[in-house]
Amino acid sequence: MAFTPPRPHRVDLCIAAAGLLGGLLLWGLGLDTRTPQDGLVVLESPWWVLPPLVMTAGCEALRRAMPRTALLVGWAALTLDTITQGSLITVLMFTDLVYAAVLYGPPTTARRVPWVSGLVTITFTVVPIAAFRKPEALLIGVVVGLVSLMPAATGWIVRNHRDAAEAARLRAEQTALLAEMDRAQAVVSERARMARELHDMVANHLSAIAIHSTAALSLDDPDTSKEALGVIRENSVAGLAEMRRLIGILRDSSDDTEPSVAPTLDGLESLVAGARTNGLDVTLDADHADTLPAPVELAAYRIVQESLTNALKHASPGRVSVVLRQPDGSLDILVTSPYGDRDGPSAPGSGAGLVGMRERVALLGGTFEAGPESSGHGKIWSVRAALPVPQGEPA
Repeated sequence: MAFTPPRPHRVDLCIAAAGLLGGLLLWGLGLDTRTPQDGLVVLESPWWVLPPLVMTAGCEALRRAMPRTALLVGWAALTLDTITQGSLITVLMFTDLVYAAVLYGPPTTARRVPWVSGLVTITFTVVPIAAFRKPEALLIGVVVGLVSLMPAATGWIVRNHRDAAEAARLRAEQTALLAEMDRAQAVVSERARMARELHDMVANHLSAIAIHSTAALSLDDPDTSKEALGVIRENSVAGLAEMRRLIGILRDSSDDTEPSVAPTLDGLESLVAGARTNGLDVTLDADHADTLPAPVELAAYRIVQESLTNALKHASPGRVSVVLRQPDGSLDILVTSPYGDRDGPSAPGSGAGLVGMRERVALLGGTFEAGPESSGHGKIWSVRAALPVPQGEPA
């Protein structure tokens, strides 16, 4: 691949053009920094002032694109300028090259240039004083410091501020990105929570409606159809009430409304009674503390509710057992139902209920298992959950 030289920055071209024109103006007016009578001029022709001026102006055009090369060539041009009648513009442009090398150069160059400038300044301060033994010799070190050390120190300070600003900008972008990720995660979590609540509240009623409507359609018995329609109406009314309550919570964004009461374990009796109304043979054996943390009670209630819904949709004829126990540090839930081929009508399932129960238990740091098991009376489907109950947790 062919080497492509870096293109000079537009601002650098303007600085180079302004420096060259200013140097030519001073040269045309004869305003040099030294005269042949000073004894320091080796090249006495005034034309010798132009080559260092042109070289330094060319370096100014590359102060950002090639800062190290521009500084080295500018140093050579300044050395040549010191043995001529000299130009103030050449010296000023060299100070800008030192500043640009520290500000725009690589980190190694930015660290070395101030040290080298400091050593050069010290050298040109100590050596003239030791050689000439005159206080005026100190001015040489002052001039060298103004030309090399001061621009390098200024460039170092500006670079540090620029790097700090860039780091702050990156931190701000990272913070904004993390905030956006947190917001997206919160939205996903809230959608999952809403999906669990909607499924647990409505699936039970809709499953009962589907099963009883199928039974009413398959049996040509007016009494059975009337009983099924009564169950269907009861579940549809309850389901609509739950839907309205959830929709009201989602729509109402004001802070002056009272929060809706979450289901508790005190409502298990009515939940089991509703399951019996829908045709399940359910027994409830609950032995737990009167007051439990609200998240634990809500999760336990929803697990029992969803287990009864699954039993209504999929279980074989037989007894469904709901057992709650509270050993030290946890609330254990066990729901069993007959497992096997179902003769009567059933409702389709999507598996969202098991996913929702597992998510609820995981949010509380508990354990969850669901699947078929063997028992003395054949196969059963069991749902086991253990919900941690922290000691001293307020209800």
